[in-house]
Amino acid sequence: MINKIFQKFKRAITSTINFVALLLLPVVASANSTLYYNVQGYSLSGPAGAESTLVQFEAFAVRDGKIVAIGKTETVARVAGDVNQRLDLQGKTVLPGIIDAHGHVLGLGQTLQLVDLRDAKSEQQAVALVSDFAAHSGSSSDWILGRGWNQENWNSRQFPSATSLDEQLNDRPVWLTRVDGHAGWANSKALELAGITAASVSPEGGEIIRDSNGEPTGVLIDNAMNLVEAIIPSENAEQQQAALKLAFAHLNQRGITGVHDAGVSAETIAVYQQLVAQNEMPLRVYAMIGANEPKLKELLANGPIETADQRFTVRSVKIYADGALGSRGAALLHPYHDDPQQLGLLVTSPENIKALYELIIPYGFQINTHAIGDRANRIALDAFEYAFANYGGRNLRHRIEHAQVVHPDDLSRFKSLNIIPSMQPTHATSDKNMAEDRLGKERMQGAYAWKTLLEQGSIIAAGSDFPVELADPFFGLHAAVTRQDRDNQPAGGWYPAEAMTRVEALRSFTLDAAYAAGQEASLGSLEPGKWADFIVLDQNPFTQAAAKLWQQQVLATYIAGKQVYSSANQTEETHETAR
Repeated sequence: MINKIFQKFKRAITSTINFVALLLLPVVASANSTLYYNVQGYSLSGPAGAESTLVQFEAFAVRDGKIVAIGKTETVARVAGDVNQRLDLQGKTVLPGIIDAHGHVLGLGQTLQLVDLRDAKSEQQAVALVSDFAAHSGSSSDWILGRGWNQENWNSRQFPSATSLDEQLNDRPVWLTRVDGHAGWANSKALELAGITAASVSPEGGEIIRDSNGEPTGVLIDNAMNLVEAIIPSENAEQQQAALKLAFAHLNQRGITGVHDAGVSAETIAVYQQLVAQNEMPLRVYAMIGANEPKLKELLANGPIETADQRFTVRSVKIYADGALGSRGAALLHPYHDDPQQLGLLVTSPENIKALYELIIPYGFQINTHAIGDRANRIALDAFEYAFANYGGRNLRHRIEHAQVVHPDDLSRFKSLNIIPSMQPTHATSDKNMAEDRLGKERMQGAYAWKTLLEQGSIIAAGSDFPVELADPFFGLHAAVTRQDRDNQPAGGWYPAEAMTRVEALRSFTLDAAYAAGQEASLGSLEPGKWADFIVLDQNPFTQAAAKLWQQQVLATYIAGKQVYSSANQTEETHETAR
């Protein structure tokens, strides 16, 4: 089965090569053909990774949703032949559509409908935001849901409590997810409904935070969150559709044409398929089945899913090894520097991780394991090494999601085991105010080590992890290149030796992200035969100051040559030509 999947990849690559050869033949005019000219165009070309090259072009042609040619205007016009329209992009910058290699699409759509606590500067301010939201939403019996609090951004730097919420809201259940999605904050009403008391036992892979008297404080870590989330009314298919559509529009506006959706249920897969059937998918989704999905084995047995237009693909499984660094849930080899009693949490035991690998690999599905701490990364790498030695699957392009804190001895294993580090540049700039506190300076050597991984020949797939971070990919490009936040701090960059070049950063968000989904033959760059997924920008990221890379405005976003987003500031002249 594994060989069949990769034969399919090989056939796709061969077909692209054959398509390029056909460019020298006369082209018949198509009703869906466009020549774009007067552009500052940039794209990677060739194989994924360091062997690719950056190419510049001033024109490109699209026919029936795919790139026909790029290059000089005269050459493109000659190769394209008769087209039904020509568009002058007035010197604007064109890039391949951005592929966010790690996001949570449904979670983003849901977050856009909840109280947003990302900007709260204190526990009290967060409570005030929740109270104001509650006053303007739903009936008095509805749950109040929110996301985005981060105690590391508060002066106290302490976890919040149910007590502060109770002072404003004691008659309605409140559940507020931390910014990283690995901790939750409940009021007493929610704890009561969930049956959480002083006598409650923390589940494996989770923790009920308690006060000095042993009473629950209202904060639940990782698997303990399920105690509350299991009783929150779930969204039906219609509500999921609405949330996904909100997310699609949000992402298109930011130049994102593809997302690797990191952990979806069988129900959400069905919703995606319905949206595809309704022609309501304005971007491409490469979905990872959540390893905790009860129907996992059935979905694996049914085989990979990929629609003919590649709008929706299911060919991978997401496994959680540990939690997050901010909530001290990341599993470490040695205790936390700022809490010597803590080693973090293993959300899935090493034995269960090995069992999941043994289940998944024979079906030919890629495995994408969430691992943030150095212990979790080592466990994931050990499990891959064992799996490859015992039942193969080495060539399935398995990934470790985040690969955030890796022991220096384990960095080279990503290359030797052919494991793709799927990393999120803004995590470094968001974590810089607490990572050293959690780890101590000595353990920073293998943390957020993008350049080290690139220099050994690893291919990095970049993403944002939205809604944990904001979904704007140019925030990620800026962080990757400068190792600074958007206030240009710290001066000179945070551990600047691990910064990427602009080409490396763009590649990780385009061609290399496509490679991480086995889709580089048809996506990730603007080359003949590939889908015409591209964006038009107001500024040139290859000539503007590095400190301003995050200040991009997306003027237009195209999927398969069709415009799915247009900015009010966009200006372009259209010249109809004879068909």
